Amino acid sequence: MLKFILRRLVQMVPLLVLMTMISFGIMQLAPGDYLSQMQQDPRISPETIEQMRRQYGLDRPWYEQYFFWLANAVQLNFGYSFAYKLPVATLIGERMLNTFILSLASLVFAWSLAIPLGILAAVRRNSWIDRAASLFAFGGISFPGFFMALLLLLFAQQTGWFPVGGMRSVDWELRTPWGQFLDVMHHLALPALVLGTHGLAGIMRQMRGSLLDTLRENYVIAARVRGLPEQWVVLKHATRNAINPLVTLFGYSLAGLVSGSALVEIVMAWPGLGRLILEAVQSRDLYLVMGSFVMGAVLLQLGNLVGDVLLALTDPRIKLA
Repeated sequence: MLKFILRRLVQMVPLLVLMTMISFGIMQLAPGDYLSQMQQDPRISPETIEQMRRQYGLDRPWYEQYFFWLANAVQLNFGYSFAYKLPVATLIGERMLNTFILSLASLVFAWSLAIPLGILAAVRRNSWIDRAASLFAFGGISFPGFFMALLLLLFAQQTGWFPVGGMRSVDWELRTPWGQFLDVMHHLALPALVLGTHGLAGIMRQMRGSLLDTLRENYVIAARVRGLPEQWVVLKHATRNAINPLVTLFGYSLAGLVSGSALVEIVMAWPGLGRLILEAVQSRDLYLVMGSFVMGAVLLQLGNLVGDVLLALTDPRIKLA
């Protein structure tokens, strides 16, 4: 297991280099940069802009700029954000924590409900419970996330039960630690509901289908023939094997922390990494875009690795090569 993890981590390095090189080159295809926008400000002299170009290496060819950035990125120095006037690593660290909170809440919400609902729908196949669960799943998968977010924002505005946008109240710093926690949870409720509903529906359908297939296996039939209680057969034998394909999905859900929450963050004004990436692309903040891209790529690779490791741990039949 340790050798497999180390080998996968080593394999990540050339892949990340290739991905960042392609991304850097694509960013250079668009005309202009952040400093080009600053030229429109009459308060900033052309000499100052040229000095900044030389300072940050933007006057060099794109491949020299890339290797200059890569040499610093290896040292965890991802450059300086022109728009925010802060180091990129500082910005990403702050926003990544907010994105992690939102994604973790949505994962807990989705998985804690999807697994038991999927098991119940499979065991009560073709009953009203199964039909209701299937209707909810199809609705959750097909219903656009941004439209659901807008509806919940309208609901929050009309009722006043939930805050509209943001992560904290204005008086957050004046509250007790417990009050601060409750305030963040209050702001978190609607974004986590939107982000988790789509995942809940998909996981529930996967769990139902996988369990139905497993219940038809010979070893499950043999367990029933031996007179084992049905609840023991379902939970001990069938569910343990049916849940294996979902372990890989859990790894992929970790990989989609950034991309999955970006739309919700933008629509519901959650101050996460997704909003930061959008603002960086719009302002042509090159180093901030690259730093955010690296974080997303690392999460994708680590998520796939976690999925493979968890699948091997839960299913002894799988060997890691």
